[in-house]
Amino acid sequence: MQRSEKRVIVALDVETAAEARDIISELRGEAGAFKIGLQLFTAAGPEFVREAAAHHRIFLDLKFHDIPNTVAMAGVEAARLGVWMFNVHASGGGEMMCRTREQVDAVCEREDLSRPLIIAVTVLTSSDANTLREIGIERAAEAQVLHLARLAAECGLDGVVASPMDISAVRNAIDEAGFLIVTPGVRPEFATNHDQKRVMTPRRAVSEGSDYLVIGRPILQSKDRVTALKKILEEIDAAD
Repeated sequence: MQRSEKRVIVALDVETAAEARDIISELRGEAGAFKIGLQLFTAAGPEFVREAAAHHRIFLDLKFHDIPNTVAMAGVEAARLGVWMFNVHASGGGEMMCRTREQVDAVCEREDLSRPLIIAVTVLTSSDANTLREIGIERAAEAQVLHLARLAAECGLDGVVASPMDISAVRNAIDEAGFLIVTPGVRPEFATNHDQKRVMTPRRAVSEGSDYLVIGRPILQSKDRVTALKKILEEIDAAD
């Protein structure tokens, strides 16, 4: 298997379901999965998620963060939509994450549903030490990532979303087979960094141990999206 196999999650950060359908149709042969985030979910709603998830692996990136029962029930509904993976904010705490996993497990077993992967957001890739200090967190970004990653693992979640700069540290901190690292903030050599401050190339991210790379603008804003995605896959396959 090539190292790029099923690793790239294409971010459907667009305004309409029609645009998203076009991208899915164009890239489904190369993409490992597609991400539906806040923008598209707000525009197109859960019915589009259900439609897309019926035929493709969908990462529902809504970063649930609320009281434990509310997040757990949102996770249950995500499972009923048929998504492959969804995420919660680890900063919501251990009770929130544990209850979400428990409720999703129970409903999937009871209703014979395919159980989605549940991963936790640690520190957003747009955040740095200054951002954390603004909200009262004195730990360095890496230390906060490791603290939250350990908490997610203790709660039985399937992995974390973390900056590619934190991959090695998370791998060393979480000695658990199959614990996933999903990495946004990945930019191929032909792309710019935009607003994400802690970035890395796909080749290096995979070499560091990333499982899945979430990539949007370098693909979506390309004049030839298929070629752009293929270039990223070639870069991954060149990883040492």
